[in-house]
This record gives sequence, C-alpha cells and structure tokens, in this order.
Amino acid sequence: MGFNSLQFLFLFLPLFLVVYYLCPPAHRNLVLVLGGLAFYAIGAWGRLWNLLLLLQMMMITYLAGIGMTRGDTQRRSILVGSLILLFGTLLCFKYVGVAVRGWALPLGISFYLFQMAAYLIAAYRRQITPENRLLPFSAGVLLFPKLLSGPLMEPADLQSQVRTRRYDWRNFDAGLREFIWGLALKVLVADRVGGLWRQAGVIGYESLSTPMAWLSLVAYSLQLYFDFCGYSKMAVGLGMMLGFRLPQNFAHPYAARSMGEFWRRWHITLGAWFRNYVYIPLGGNRKGMARTLLNLLVVWLLTAMWHGNSWNFILWGLFIFFLLANERLWLGKWLDRHPVLAHGYMVLAIPLSWLLFAVEDVQSIGTYLGRLFFTGGGVAVNPQDFVVYGRSYWLMILVGIVLAMPWPERLWEKIRSTTVGTVLCFLLFWAAVYCICVAENDPFMYFQF
Repeated sequence: MGFNSLQFLFLFLPLFLVVYYLCPPAHRNLVLVLGGLAFYAIGAWGRLWNLLLLLQMMMITYLAGIGMTRGDTQRRSILVGSLILLFGTLLCFKYVGVAVRGWALPLGISFYLFQMAAYLIAAYRRQITPENRLLPFSAGVLLFPKLLSGPLMEPADLQSQVRTRRYDWRNFDAGLREFIWGLALKVLVADRVGGLWRQAGVIGYESLSTPMAWLSLVAYSLQLYFDFCGYSKMAVGLGMMLGFRLPQNFAHPYAARSMGEFWRRWHITLGAWFRNYVYIPLGGNRKGMARTLLNLLVVWLLTAMWHGNSWNFILWGLFIFFLLANERLWLGKWLDRHPVLAHGYMVLAIPLSWLLFAVEDVQSIGTYLGRLFFTGGGVAVNPQDFVVYGRSYWLMILVGIVLAMPWPERLWEKIRSTTVGTVLCFLLFWAAVYCICVAENDPFMYFQF
C-alpha cells in the first residue's frame, strides 16, 4: 500500500489519525505498533510471510540489544552475531532468493534491516541505552511513514522521539502540507515525465535517435528524483502529523557542482548510514589518500550491492567511485574554480550514472551509449522521434528541471502557510487524486530495493 494509493489516502490514513488522536498520549505508541502492522500487512497481502520475517528480525534485534546491557564480556559477540544474522538475511534474499528462486524481495527489507543494524551498533557504542520495553522499541521499528523506504533515522533521535514527542495543530498542518507537496511531486511530476523513459523502452534502445536517447535519459533522471524525493517528503509530512521529526532526505542534488556534493545531497540518510557505519570505521580520510580511496571503493561497492544483484549496479558503483576518486585527486579543485563548467560536468555525469542504474542488461547499456554518442549500437528507425515525443513531454521536462532547482522550494516555503498556499495545496491534492483515479500513477521506484 503506497502513500499514493486511494486506499491509503481515503481509508487507512484518516482512520489511523482518528484513532491515534482519540487515544490518550500514553497509549499512542500502541496505536503506532498496530497501525504499522496493519500498514505492512496490507502492503504485503498475499505474502504475509514478509510480516513474519519483519517480526522475527525485530525480536532478534530487541533481544540482542537487551543482551548488551548484561555485562561487557559478551557485547562484541552479540553485536557480531546479530549483524551477521541481519545482513546474512538481507544478502540471502537479495542474491540467493531473488536470483535463484525468483522470490520477490520482502517489502522494505533493505531499509528496516539497516535501521535495526544502526540500533545495535549504537547500543554497542553506548550512544543509546537499549530499550528494555518491547512496546516503545516496536513503535520505533514499525513507524509506518519510514518503514518501507526510509528516511533512516539516527537511533538516539528515534528513541528519544518515541519516548517523548510534541503534538500541536501547527505541526500537524505543516505536515499535511508537506505530505501534499510530496504527493504532487510523485504523481504530477515523476509519474508524468517517466512516461517518456517507458516509451524509450517500448521503441527499443537500438532504434532511438541520439536526441531522443538524451531526452529519455533526462526524463528518467527527473522521474527517479521526484519519485523518491516525493516519497521522502510524504514520509516527513506524515511524521510531523504524528508528532515526529523525520530527517529530510534530499537537498536539491541536481544543483550540485561535483559528484561528491551530489551524494551529500541525494538520499542523505542512506549516505550518512554508510559514512557512520562503514566509511569512518574503515578509517575515513584519516590514513592518507590511498587508504581514503580504498575506503571509498568499499563503500560504493557495498552501496551497489545494496541496490541490487545485477552487474549494472556494480558498474554504477564503480563509475561513481571513479568520479569521486578523480575529484579527490585533482578534479575537485578545478571544479571549485570554474562553477559554470562544474555544472556542465554534472549535467553530463548525472544522466550517465543513472543510465547504469536504470538498465540491467550490460549489452543494452552498450547499445544505449552507442545511441548517445553516435558510435553505433543500432540505427534510428525514426530520426525525428525526439520531435514527436518532445511535443508531448517538453512541458513536463521543463517543469521537472525548474522544480529540481532550489528556488521553487524556497518560494513554496514562503507561501505554503498562506491563503495562496492553502488554495495551491487543495488544487494539487485533487489533481493528484484525479491522476490516481484514472490509473496514471506508478508504484514508488525505491520499493524494489
């Protein structure tokens, strides 16, 4: 059940909010647990073993955390054993189950297992006191706004908010408006502009003209951004409506002037997870350039493996590492001195990186690159295809490019609490509902990870 479904918008969410706010604050964690279980069960309907797996991993994490409070002798063994179990389960489903048996990946497994691993590591480092009561621990795990695709939260922050949070109408109202803004980005922008990328697949990569190949790749880049950014804003808005402060996950990454800056702005909480629990423990940038580059390579190979089990993700991770390594060695200083050229560099680098991310078959990647750079790999069936499809999609692509820049959101922040903002929210919400009703919305792309 996605946030962009009529079932969620007009049934689950209103009923949940009524029950949540009618209950005394002392019992709202119980409502969160029951609501999270219901939300997950509906989403995994027909695969309820997904829910059993989630509950099993949750209990293992809860008991491992308690075990760390009972003396120092077994703390490391408990941590290592529980992490092996968590990540072993993740690898089993991502690489063995999906590749060999054709299983569908359990809903949200990549995100909730990373959240559980962060909890155990924080407990081991004594950054938090492990929760000895099952109800508040379960409420943090099953908090449905972040359960399926994040954003990932720092364990100490999540634990603190589960124990104490603030409720007021102003925060609820701000959360509702943030939710509507995210819904609009997903349904009215991502799903619309993504039609061009789907059309490129229908035509066949070998049959695209070079302008059409670039236009389609720009469309995919915008679709991916607004799909996941829209989801994250909806999650943050839902959290605010429930009294939680979930972290923002995007900070206008397409305005970045280097790949390093881009990945500090894109999927911020996942990047922070790899930084805090992989990169820094490996030594970060404290042991010389060679060790820094090795640590970056490890991080990006693990990031690639986290996203999927096909070779295109490995190529994607290596490509990002190559750019980051060059920026560390020499390119970064040059980009800092030439901001206009730096933006031009990113205009080229970002779509090329997403090509490796989007196309699973390595041979098809080669074909697409051939169409991008006139090097072969097929013959355009209709050299004027970009004109035909450009007429249908130019406006949505232009809107997407504008909205990806920082200033539209700054304007939105200024007006969203005004009467104009209220009218705009009303129009955006019902326009999104209309598109959902006529079956023009798509599942969130990051659900597949």
